[in-house]
Amino acid sequence: MAPTLATAFARRWWMAVTAVIENLLFSAVLLGWGSLLIMLKSEGFYSYLCKEQENRSSFANTSTSAEEYLEMNGWSICKDQDEMLNLAFTVGSFLLSAITLPMGIVMDKYGPRKLRLLGSACFAFSCLLIAYGASDPNNLSMLIFFALAMNGFGGMCMTFTSLTLPNMFGDLRSTFIALMIGSYASSAVTFPGIKVIYDLGATFVSILMVWAGCACLVFLNCFINWPLEPFPGPEDMDYTVKIKFSWLGFDHKITGKQFYRQVTTVGRRLSVGNSMKQQHHQPKDLATQEANKLCLSTVDLEVKCKSELETQTFMKSIFSPIFLLSLITMCVTQLRLIFYMGAMNTILDSLTEGNLKTVEKMEVVSVYTSIFGVLQLLCLVTSPVIGYVMDWKLKDCEDESDKCAKREPGEPRRPEKQIQKIVNATRAFIFTNLLLVVFGFTCIIPNLPLQILSFVLHTIVRGFIHSAVGGLYAAVYPSSQFGSLTGMQSLISALFALLQQPLFMAMVGPLEGDPLWVNVGLLVVSMLGFCLPLYLLCHSRHLQRLRDTRAVTTLVLEGII
Repeated sequence: MAPTLATAFARRWWMAVTAVIENLLFSAVLLGWGSLLIMLKSEGFYSYLCKEQENRSSFANTSTSAEEYLEMNGWSICKDQDEMLNLAFTVGSFLLSAITLPMGIVMDKYGPRKLRLLGSACFAFSCLLIAYGASDPNNLSMLIFFALAMNGFGGMCMTFTSLTLPNMFGDLRSTFIALMIGSYASSAVTFPGIKVIYDLGATFVSILMVWAGCACLVFLNCFINWPLEPFPGPEDMDYTVKIKFSWLGFDHKITGKQFYRQVTTVGRRLSVGNSMKQQHHQPKDLATQEANKLCLSTVDLEVKCKSELETQTFMKSIFSPIFLLSLITMCVTQLRLIFYMGAMNTILDSLTEGNLKTVEKMEVVSVYTSIFGVLQLLCLVTSPVIGYVMDWKLKDCEDESDKCAKREPGEPRRPEKQIQKIVNATRAFIFTNLLLVVFGFTCIIPNLPLQILSFVLHTIVRGFIHSAVGGLYAAVYPSSQFGSLTGMQSLISALFALLQQPLFMAMVGPLEGDPLWVNVGLLVVSMLGFCLPLYLLCHSRHLQRLRDTRAVTTLVLEGII
């Protein structure tokens, strides 16, 4: 049986630690595509395309017939194979983000438990599909498309559901969101780690079988510890308050700060009703009276207790300038990052000196791919930095409950929390976009050792951008819309990132493997990312002017000025 929210709150640290580990091993492992690509080639996936191409070349008797076709682990490898496997990666990476819109809507309504159970099951099944395809790659290579699609869907289920868990950590919510996103981004290290085990002699099929078994443990952990209900935001709930008033006729669960607001209203009605009855006859025992006469209806309670933020509709949130500009920022950033991951081996090929068809070149590319995979762990370290920036000085700010409190004469006015959140988000996005521009310049410079710096910047930007956007949505929009808005953003950015496939085809085709002009174009487009922090800066100043105006008006009404 699923635990209650109160039980889940008591287990929140266990859930947070296990969620980080599970994200590392099972969420966005497709981000380590470079290492998986090498293993798939070694297992012969779509190797038959190379034989067909070689036959066509020999029959044509052209200059391409002399082209050298390399072998890896006894299987032929070629450009056609790269293109087909990159298409499978495009499908998987697309589902990694595109599925988040319906997923967010479902999670906002029904909670994360069912989605997490489904995601872990899909991930385990994807491992079994890849293992089955590896048993006969000449006939079952097509299974890699279905396997990577289910892998992307299952991984995103795990990532997305973990983003609601930070709601149980109060003012540290953005920091924990960044930690979850950091573990998600660091999951790119999983396939490089598996490749190390593979190179040590373990069979590909046995590795995948063990991995599928570990995914079953994720299913078990979720079944035991994750509640059915969605995690309310810290502004809506105080999980430490657990009082049962079923005799009052409440037909829904009510705790925390909402409890105090609701029961205060109910108490006033009870007090007035009892005082009137005492004038006529002796009052009956409170517990024996009809519940529907004693308290407000559920609808009445919910209407009275809705905050001003929660009255904002979903459509209004979607068409708000902040959300639209965040879409632009995420689209250009996702395209920049996804293209680099998908084309990394080809880019490293073009930067490798000497004969591009030698075994030494392949070894160099393999070494750099492993370095890129190991550096993905930086996301786990660097992402909380942006979370800390998003939570900067929030504890010292004036909350909604403090606005009505009177200050002592001469006491300085504290900053408003909502304005401070927007200021923090502005700093986070400016810093992230600057790093993205630097990354674009390092990609343009044709120097192989410099690509290690590109790996570091790619890793940091990927963790920063997701953490900043998640923190911004949590700060600006109602918690009940967090999943839906994040899903909408992920879907649109995933559709835009599909452009990486024609860019890759252009690079290996007309540009003959030279990524220079593609990188220049992406660098120019990435400048659009500065539109969001510029608007946030203007918006925060506008809110501050409104606050100053309200403060002056209040002083005038009180006769102080």
